[in-house]
Amino acid sequence: MNGLPVEFEQRMREMLGEEYEAYLESFGQERRYGLRANRLKLAPGELERLAPFPVRPIPWVDNGYFYDGADSPARHPFYAAGLYYLQEPSAMTPAALLPVEPGERVLDLCAAPGGKATELGAKLQGQGVLVANDISNSRAKALLRNLELFGIPNLFVTNETPARLAERFPEFFDKILVDAPCSGEGMFRKDPAVIRAWTPGKPGECAAMQREILAGAAAMLRPGGKLLYSTCTFAPEENEGTISWFLEKFPQMRLLPLEEHPGFSKGNPQWGDGRAEPVREAVAPQDGGGGPFSGPSGEGFPGRGRIRACPRQGRRGWKSQRRRKSQRRRKNCPALPGGAGASEAFGGVLCGGRLFPKMGESGASRGAGISGAPSAR
Repeated sequence: MNGLPVEFEQRMREMLGEEYEAYLESFGQERRYGLRANRLKLAPGELERLAPFPVRPIPWVDNGYFYDGADSPARHPFYAAGLYYLQEPSAMTPAALLPVEPGERVLDLCAAPGGKATELGAKLQGQGVLVANDISNSRAKALLRNLELFGIPNLFVTNETPARLAERFPEFFDKILVDAPCSGEGMFRKDPAVIRAWTPGKPGECAAMQREILAGAAAMLRPGGKLLYSTCTFAPEENEGTISWFLEKFPQMRLLPLEEHPGFSKGNPQWGDGRAEPVREAVAPQDGGGGPFSGPSGEGFPGRGRIRACPRQGRRGWKSQRRRKSQRRRKNCPALPGGAGASEAFGGVLCGGRLFPKMGESGASRGAGISGAPSAR
């Protein structure tokens, strides 16, 4: 593909070897589109019967489907009613493989615009709580809209740094997803603007940020909980390198194997620190959108690493150097819950330091007028 940065091409040649030419050819292949059915509003397989356009199951996501781009499902009333979410097939994988159960406390730490948070919330089936966070105020508002559209009733949307959340949620969550900001190399095929924004130093800059985010996530994970890390980049320092750093920084954590699927490939521990414990990367089949998602992981997982927290000594005191410019809060806005009685504070949605009315109580729900309560299946 013309226009790829020279430094990027050189690194990819070294990483892929004889497969590099096939990688270049993938840029000219037709893009594949995907959507994911809303578990709260549709029974398994029901979308296949109801959809007014052809859909084909995605093998590695039980409620995901391929569709033809010419069908424009975003224009259909089903989209406005929150029956499905348009998402790259490879990007569906993290939320699909994080084993969320009803009643658990779940955190999506880098959640906007909501593609993964909506699936995590639907898996909870109205039980437990989903905290969906994004550091960007404007993106957090878009996140809130998508969660409302899906009908997720048991949620908080927050606009905070991981460090400030960790102060309120120490060892609180059963499951955490960190779909981290990254250099976006897996997006080159979809968006040429990402190519123009890439620099040789960007992976290193992103890796430093990812490690700060993961440290905050570790502080919020309960003993025995599970954390899943994902990126949409090929850069080893953001994938195997970041996971290697994490396992060294938090030795009480260990990698877990994940389900394998045809077309996924394992990563290279030597791109991390070469430790005997397998720091692995898997690449999903090219879908023409975000491209192959890559990241250190357990076995057979396209670009995602899942880490289990074992019993450990408490860890406190790490501080984030990033702070939001504005941290003002209304006096009537409750503090973020930090203990077992957190459900008592679920009177609204915290977004950017403001308390929004809970969906369904004041008619404030957005999008297609869907209330916060799950609709009938």
